[in-house]
Amino acid sequence: MRSGVRANPMTVVVVVAMAAVGLILGYLNKARCAVAPFDASGRSTMFDAIKDSSVCYSDIQFLWLGRDIDNHIFPYIHGAITSDGILTGGTVEYPVLSGLLMWLGAIPAHTDAQFLLTSALILAPFGLLTAWMLGRMAGWPALLWSIGPPLVMYAFHNWELPVVATAVGAIFVMTLPMPLRRKAILASVLLAVGFCLKLYPGAFVLPLIAYVVTGGIDGRESADTVRARWDIRGGLMVAGAAIGTVVAVNLPFAVLGYEGWRASFTFQSLRQADLTTNSIWYWGLRHFYINDQMNPDAYAEAEASFQNVVDVASPLLVFAAFALALWLGWRRAKVVGTYPWVAVSGSMLCGFMLLHKVHSPQYTLWLLPFLVLLRVPWGLVAAYLVVDLSMGIGVFKYFAALASGADATDEEFFVLVGVWGRALPIRGPRRGRRVVHRWFVSRCSPAIATPVSCPRPALRATAPVMLSAISLLVGAMIQTPGRFRPGTEPASELGGTVRRTPPAAALVPTLRRERRTPRRWHRPPRPTRRST
Repeated sequence: MRSGVRANPMTVVVVVAMAAVGLILGYLNKARCAVAPFDASGRSTMFDAIKDSSVCYSDIQFLWLGRDIDNHIFPYIHGAITSDGILTGGTVEYPVLSGLLMWLGAIPAHTDAQFLLTSALILAPFGLLTAWMLGRMAGWPALLWSIGPPLVMYAFHNWELPVVATAVGAIFVMTLPMPLRRKAILASVLLAVGFCLKLYPGAFVLPLIAYVVTGGIDGRESADTVRARWDIRGGLMVAGAAIGTVVAVNLPFAVLGYEGWRASFTFQSLRQADLTTNSIWYWGLRHFYINDQMNPDAYAEAEASFQNVVDVASPLLVFAAFALALWLGWRRAKVVGTYPWVAVSGSMLCGFMLLHKVHSPQYTLWLLPFLVLLRVPWGLVAAYLVVDLSMGIGVFKYFAALASGADATDEEFFVLVGVWGRALPIRGPRRGRRVVHRWFVSRCSPAIATPVSCPRPALRATAPVMLSAISLLVGAMIQTPGRFRPGTEPASELGGTVRRTPPAAALVPTLRRERRTPRRWHRPPRPTRRST
């Protein structure tokens, strides 16, 4: 990751070009379900017949009907939700900016195929912009975004590309040679815009605030006017910018159509952990409540009890995961002097994906930029992509088998591989059987001006407990050595001199114990200005 020093232009060109190829393939994949003939409502008659068996289903095409998108009704203003949880009057189940994108995509469309095409044209630039930013920050590892299976499978599955662009944009802004407060405020605005698209980037404002309060890299980036130990005012400015942006975006919809605006949040709160959510709650906890021997009344009572437990446990555990990631980041900062806000953000995202009652396949696009930027071992990245592929294909084959009444045992196996492969710990090599944290303990100097060049951890020598996919990635993001991928260290400009820094000393907390007495966190003395 670079700031003040341009990345190799050819690398960026290749990354963006390959992303364009991936987006084209992604559209062609989804367009297989959007072919003539069409019925009176503009729905392709082939969609319901092949959407699961051909693995070309997309929420974009599906939602052409049922949300008044086909009627070109402006979202939220005249909307509501019925007692049965059905959205009416143009309200959709996503935050307001996603609803606007859906409405814009439908303006020139009269069939679901046209809606898919126009939506893809709106979304594609965000995917290319994300590729450009990742290429600038990480170089060749950004090809993971451009040519990885997730972009082909999920780019046009839902409206995810804009929200990913806002999250990556916030990280990119923080690498620019600007005063800390200014770039943090810009980053918080981008994260707030992401919140108005799909919510999850809003959580990243918390570690960003901690990064600003503690003074950025080694506490040296605070404004000259800050004399106290913590830059509380800077943190409040970042929080205020995020809150103000969210209010400014949502207030017009809340005032002009409160019921329709609130209905989108009500819909999500009423959503149950069912077969379509792909979550550990449905495939794990539910089996403790329901069995095949139940009569209909007992089944309904057990199902209600299960859903009530999930409605309480899921958000509580998500917030607990957020708090744990923030605390580990604070603990890491006491050692290296810099709060690792990007790695903490990635860890919070992993906690959300693991513990939320909905784990849609396209959420992988949210995670990919963190796998590019953070030094997660490539073996773990590959393992995650394999089990994600098992889920992304297997779940639709499973739905097709259930719909046809055929034996779905084989398809269910691949779904289970995807669900538990992304969630549960599995035992690894016997040697060094402590915890996965030791893989990722930094053994490098966190000094600001010293280039960092440490080898990757040797998996054979240090792999104690293998965690599958998301569980591993949480540990990897929190415990990865204090830097980005090799060769991607940013440069910071202090006093006009470009110096290479280990940013992710800034980025990753650790449970390292060799420092029995952590160094004190203090602000270094500022150089005195000579009067002329």
